[in-house]
Amino acid sequence: MDDLRSHIVKLREDFTKGTLSETDANKNPDLQFELWLQQAVDSKIEEFQACNLSTVSPQGKPSSRIVYLREFQNNDFFFYTNYNSVKAQHLANNPNACLTFFWPQLERQIRIEGIVEKSTAAQADAYYNNRPYESKIGTWASAQSQQLSSREELEKKVEELKKQFTPETIKRPDFWGGYVLKANYYEFWQGRKSRLHDRICYELINNEWKTKRIAP
Repeated sequence: MDDLRSHIVKLREDFTKGTLSETDANKNPDLQFELWLQQAVDSKIEEFQACNLSTVSPQGKPSSRIVYLREFQNNDFFFYTNYNSVKAQHLANNPNACLTFFWPQLERQIRIEGIVEKSTAAQADAYYNNRPYESKIGTWASAQSQQLSSREELEKKVEELKKQFTPETIKRPDFWGGYVLKANYYEFWQGRKSRLHDRICYELINNEWKTKRIAP
């Protein structure tokens, strides 16, 4: 353990793979996000759509977990989950949330803050209907965030549901669906040498995006 602690203390990384300037950055943050996302795809980064969703509990405690970005357009970012989950309970109390993407292969990070609301039932149905059958069953089987007595309890529930639902008859449960984060703040972070990173931010003020650089 002491060797591990010593190893962590000595770790050093100089970031040299890119730059980001105010003149290079698109004036529209959603287009800048799309550009960087496409470059992550082109770089064959695994799980490029994975992002950290941060919420706040009614007691003011932060909580974070990884979710998949499933759709995005016009500064709206969609993800899907159980409406009875911890994250859903947090969002019902406080809809302010943050999504963070980190692509170490490109030495880049994007933070997106905004207000979260439920997507429409039609959007949730469209996404759910395109999921694999096993994933649809899993949606029904999992009382997300609730305590289980054992793994076997969950697996037994799955087998029972397979007898109840066929691939043709299974529908989206009311307790599961989509959320959309409506962005009001972005930060694009590009790692730079000697920790003098580039950080370009966009803030929505009076329905207009204002851009600024902040210190690393």
